[in-house]
This record gives sequence, C-alpha cells and structure tokens, in this order.
Amino acid sequence: MTAEKIKLLGKTPDELMAIAIEAGLPGFTGKQLAQWLYVKRVRSIDEMTNISKAGREKLSERYEVGVSAPLGVAVSTDGTKKYLFPVSCSRSSALCAYERESDLETSAIEAVMIPDDDRRTLCVSSQAGCKMGCRFCMTGRQGFHGNLSAADILAQFIAVDECHELTNAVFMGMGEPLDNFENVMRAIEVLTADWGFGWSPKRITLSSIGVLPKLQRYLEESRCHLAISVHNPFGDERESMMPVQNAFPLQEVIRLIRQYDFSGQRRVSFEYTMFAGFNDDKRHADALIRLFSGLECRVNLIRFHKIPDFPYDTSSDIVMERFRDRLNSNGVTCTIRSSRGEDILAACGMLAGQHSK
Repeated sequence: MTAEKIKLLGKTPDELMAIAIEAGLPGFTGKQLAQWLYVKRVRSIDEMTNISKAGREKLSERYEVGVSAPLGVAVSTDGTKKYLFPVSCSRSSALCAYERESDLETSAIEAVMIPDDDRRTLCVSSQAGCKMGCRFCMTGRQGFHGNLSAADILAQFIAVDECHELTNAVFMGMGEPLDNFENVMRAIEVLTADWGFGWSPKRITLSSIGVLPKLQRYLEESRCHLAISVHNPFGDERESMMPVQNAFPLQEVIRLIRQYDFSGQRRVSFEYTMFAGFNDDKRHADALIRLFSGLECRVNLIRFHKIPDFPYDTSSDIVMERFRDRLNSNGVTCTIRSSRGEDILAACGMLAGQHSK
C-alpha cells in the first residue's frame, strides 16, 4: 500500500524550513514554500519554480500541497456557489497531519462561496458531519465522520475558483468549529499571519453553539469575530432542539461572553433561526431582550430552510419583521439575514456533503 503523502498546507515557516532541510534543501527554502503556499496559493509542488527541479522531486516523494479539485460545483440563481470536496479526516481532535492512513476516513464536505457586491465570502467547513445533533440541521443529522486537518480547511480557500477574490471567511459550514479547536486555530493562524494569507482578523467570523471551555480559549487566543447559535432563549425549549444546552447552558455561554470587550473592532453576534409557532412570539423576543441587555451585540434572524421529517416551518415575513422591530425598539440591534443558495441546498443548516446529481 502506498503511504499517504503529508500535506504542506497548514505548516508554519519554521516547520517548512525543517521539512526543506530534511529533504536536503537549504533552510531558506522554507520561506519560499510559505510564499508559494499562502501568497501565490499554488496547488502542486511542481508549480514552485524557484525551487530546483531536483528539490521539487525530492519534496514530492513525501509531501504534497494538499489541495484537491472539487468533486462538483452547484451554482445558485443568486450567484452563490457550493463546492463539494473529498477529504481524509480524523475522528480524533488532535492535529492530524502525521496520522497513519488507517486512522483516516474518506468523506466529503462542502464549502459555499457567497458573492455580495464587492465581497466574496467563503463559508468553510471544519468537520465532516457533526457531533452536536441539532434537530433542524442536515449536517447534524448525518452524524460525525471526522475532524478536518488544518490543510483540508485551508484547501477550501485555495481550490475554489474565487481563490484570489475572497474577502471574508465564516466558519459556518459543516461541523462545530470549537469541537475541532486545534486544527481550526491553526487554519486561522495561517489566514491571519503576515507569512500566511495576511488577512485581518476582522475578515473572519467563527460560529459556534457555545462549546465551553474551548469558547474561552477562542476568545483569549483569537481576535476574530464570534457568532453564537441561540435559536431559543429558554433552556428547556432550546435543549429540545439543541442537545448541547444540557452540557453548555446558554446562560453560561452569555456569562462568559460578557467578560470580553466587544465595543471595538471585534464583534459578537447571535444567530436565531425562526420556527413558526415555536420561538417567534413576544415571550421569546422579550426573553432575548433580557438576555442581551447591556451587551454590545447584534442578533441575526434566519429563515428556517425546510428539511425532511422536521415538524416546523419558517416564520412568516410579517412575524419576523415584528420580532426584529421589538428587539430594535428595546435596544438590541437586530436584522433579518438574507437567505442565499437555498435552491442548491447551500443555505444555513442544509449542508450535507452529498455528491451533486
């Protein structure tokens, strides 16, 4: 059996220098590798033309960039594009760049490119499937298949047609990012480092259902934005939809968030999917007002996108507008998020890593 090659994506300059030296190349080749990977964003070692042919051949014996072509691309009428990628992912939570081939599971994940005027936002996946089991989410319904390596996370940025046009990233695709903390943080390091993509942390948002204590580490170790999935302010009702409420109650999540400053460039927002007759009345709006009182934040109302065998429909436009207006009139900034890519199953909660038909 041919050994699986080690992926270069996700490596720091020091790690790349060690790889170069091990291959018999000068130490400065590590810096060259970082330039090719993160600035020029090549897809193969053969494209690294300022490294000798012999050096490229030596590197290629054990290493590869780590970018795979998409298995399929679906294009929405609104311009949103959904990419399907193959991945070899790990069920452990550790960095998986050096795992044995037998430790890895082949799966498929999806990333969504959302155009909006001069913005190109990539909604990136961090896991194949998800452990969290939210009843209204197609990803959660398929169960957990494995953590993506930092390489497989970063490969999504490079493999899309819009690679050099991307302006923003949201970790809101498949999986719970904080459940794959080390790999997600390594990817964010590459995205924001001067030697990496060089992005400002303001261009990146991580969405979580509130996994403590990893959430505290994210707030301490990152300057990127945060989005928390709420969907119901009442614990018993939230738990009926989101089992995580039992382990990490929403009130504890909010208590932690209040310890950090969001009055400057870093933002915290709260995602609230609207279900008709379940979480969209005055009682729920007033509970959210109390929950977020005095906190510098934004609430994004999201239309529920119907999935099979789920009893609720989305709230009507007029109900959502009244809910939004009640929050705004009571000092909680609230907007209704536009749905994108619903016709290609690319909207919130619809990603399932399925092959295009």
